[in-house]
Amino acid sequence: MIKILVDSASDIEQEEAREKGIYMIPMEIRFGAETFFDGVDLSHRQFFKKLTESGEFPKTSQINEYRWGEAFAKLTEDGAQVIAITISSKLSGTFVCAETAAKRYPGQVFVIDSLNASTGERILCDYAVRLAASGSCAEDIVNALNEKKEKIRVLAVVDTLKYLRKGGRISSVAAIAGEMLSVKPVVSVTGGEVKLAGKAIGSKRSNNLLMQLVQNCGGIDFSMPYGLMYSGLSDAYLKKYLQDSVTLWQGKADPEKIPSYMIGSTIGAHIGPNAIGVAFYSN
Repeated sequence: MIKILVDSASDIEQEEAREKGIYMIPMEIRFGAETFFDGVDLSHRQFFKKLTESGEFPKTSQINEYRWGEAFAKLTEDGAQVIAITISSKLSGTFVCAETAAKRYPGQVFVIDSLNASTGERILCDYAVRLAASGSCAEDIVNALNEKKEKIRVLAVVDTLKYLRKGGRISSVAAIAGEMLSVKPVVSVTGGEVKLAGKAIGSKRSNNLLMQLVQNCGGIDFSMPYGLMYSGLSDAYLKKYLQDSVTLWQGKADPEKIPSYMIGSTIGAHIGPNAIGVAFYSN
């Protein structure tokens, strides 16, 4: 038996993980003295409500070796093999902690550095589920994931770079420049890190830039998992993006049925509300 384990930086909440037949290990998030488990006792919606109402800047904590060890011990007690997918090693120490804990389970626990986060990590998990359901062995799944993760592209329009700057995920120079120009920054996950991919004034132009960047990546491989994402309590910006980018999906996907996901607290703490994005495997 093969079990898929993923951390909550994938924006998969506990209930959804159960429905998918996978296992989710949550990151910790702190608002002042309060500590929560992402996607377990703090839903994505509750997080953004708290973010807008609270004066506290939330802080996230990596999943340490002990917690990974606990998860691996529980999931392997019936003899199952475990494939654990983590947030990019360039964004968190979580991967290193998981890899260290996995050394106690040679040939039984495999750890994949997604080199991604949010829906980028999610679609790698979805591909792992697909491969496991097809009957592939653990070694073949690991090899396929490590090969295909190089083709994952994540592009997002964020409302402000201040959260990425405060969280240390993007340089202060880039963040301040973006804020001074009052532009909509477009960011990408490149080589496992968050990079500024472009900027545009106004939502219409930023949506067009986002569409152009998708096309520059070679377009979307619709035979693989893909999805849209948004942060905050409303998906209005995402719906506007779908209207602006209709040519991207025409004849390939029904805009009404394109998977879309609310970003959770692990990633939401770093990008803030009113962000939209797309994650896909490039052609």
